[in-house]
Amino acid sequence: QVQLVESGGGLVQAGGSLRLSCTASGRTFSSYALGWFRQAPGKEREFVAAVDWSGGLTEYADSVKGRFTISRDNAKNTVYLSMNSLKPEDTAVYYCAAGSGHYQLKSTYTYWGQGTQVTVSS
Repeated sequence: QVQLVESGGGLVQAGGSLRLSCTASGRTFSSYALGWFRQAPGKEREFVAAVDWSGGLTEYADSVKGRFTISRDNAKNTVYLSMNSLKPEDTAVYYCAAGSGHYQLKSTYTYWGQGTQVTVSS
């Protein structure tokens, strides 16, 4: 069993930066791939970024490439999402998730956090 808790969301102006954190409980954290998804009001939850168990392989949605960076620290049971050059369209609830399989599929992920709100003002 893995429990995930996100933090670091908030209100930021367009062009600003935020860093989200997701801390996990459970001894098997390092064996899972970790992903970040987001869901804006009235929209489907969408893939943002993922990192493999070692931190050596990452994937990003085209909409965030070059602006967001995912990383993990297995010693701290934490995954991060550094977000730069934020845009109003990045406004959403951001969720972290743990699982194994195809990184961009929601069905890959077994465990989900409760989400943290990110709001980008124009």
